[in-house]
Amino acid sequence: MFDFDRVIERRGTHASKWDMMAKLSGIDAPDAIAMWVADMDFAAPPGVTQALAAETRRATHGYYANTGSWAAALAEWMAQRHGLSLDPDWVSPTPGVVSGLGLILQAVSDPGDEVVVFPPAYHAFRRIILANERRILDAQLVEASGRYVMDLDALKRQLTPRTKVCFFCSPHNPGGTAWPIEEIRMLAAFCASHELFLVSDEIHCDLVFAGARHTPTLRAAPEIADRLITCVAATKTFNLAGAHVGALIATNQALKRRLDARIAASGLGSYNRFGMIATEAAWRTGAAWLNALLAYLAQNRDLFDARIEAAAPGARSMRLDATYLAWVDFAGTGLSPEAVAGRVKTRARIFASPGPQFGPGGETWLRFNFAMPRPILRQALERLEEAFLDVRLGR
Repeated sequence: MFDFDRVIERRGTHASKWDMMAKLSGIDAPDAIAMWVADMDFAAPPGVTQALAAETRRATHGYYANTGSWAAALAEWMAQRHGLSLDPDWVSPTPGVVSGLGLILQAVSDPGDEVVVFPPAYHAFRRIILANERRILDAQLVEASGRYVMDLDALKRQLTPRTKVCFFCSPHNPGGTAWPIEEIRMLAAFCASHELFLVSDEIHCDLVFAGARHTPTLRAAPEIADRLITCVAATKTFNLAGAHVGALIATNQALKRRLDARIAASGLGSYNRFGMIATEAAWRTGAAWLNALLAYLAQNRDLFDARIEAAAPGARSMRLDATYLAWVDFAGTGLSPEAVAGRVKTRARIFASPGPQFGPGGETWLRFNFAMPRPILRQALERLEEAFLDVRLGR
């Protein structure tokens, strides 16, 4: 029903992933392959295309009004997909999750306050914290049995009176961990005992592979609901990043009023009409497309992991429960991080996300986006095999 093998030419279409590649990476080869920013190279669900086509046929694109059906669609999706019961009145639309994080910081903290981050973690956390004149408190994740775990005892020793907020990435980006419910509950209890606001970024919650499960923090630890803000969106799930629509969920009405006040003060209470239409259509019509996508991505994940580890002896790809972002450690190759990055960039002509941008713990890693048609993925893997050929031959 869905042709994920179809190659869609995105160069020259205002696609950041492809059209900003040369400027940001320095790779100016016309055949360069983009494996960095987290959007997919697949057509969106047909129901989204149909909803947008109906809007363009009407040809009147005025201000968007009444978010009720949109919030209801989100609530129905979360109930069906994740067993989470939401009241649509808990939901505040934002122009994406990252802007929502900034609004949260403005609502619940002051300049100079500290925000806990568990690195290596989504690089926009660091950017938005610093842009809002807050300080980063890094609580570095620890590897155990091939995945990341939180060291809350170490974090406790780092806390200061200025620590106010905790950013939690669930599922984890870049490690792909779908956090066990027990670990979520431990973090929630920690935040409650230290009077921290817990911000659970769950934008990748739908992109979970067979054998793993995402548990919403609100469902895992309802006892922290008064100090919890959940961030979700349809944009990662359905390849709608350009819609710039996200949602903040807060059950505490006093807290929600603080968030809504920041949204109003920033002039963000009027919503992108096309984005709202597209994301509501995705939630209402996209389930079958998503199920097919996950099966396709799982095959891409397995293919990528097997071939990258064979291509660069000593490299290892963290096993993903979720996301389409392979997290690869090259420390075991014996090459310096600079040498690895140079081979990927110059020899393979691939733009991957540098590990250091995800904070402490990412120094020897690269992140590769494999959400692409398999013919392009195979081409990228062939180039990576060529880039490390001398290593395999022992030269």
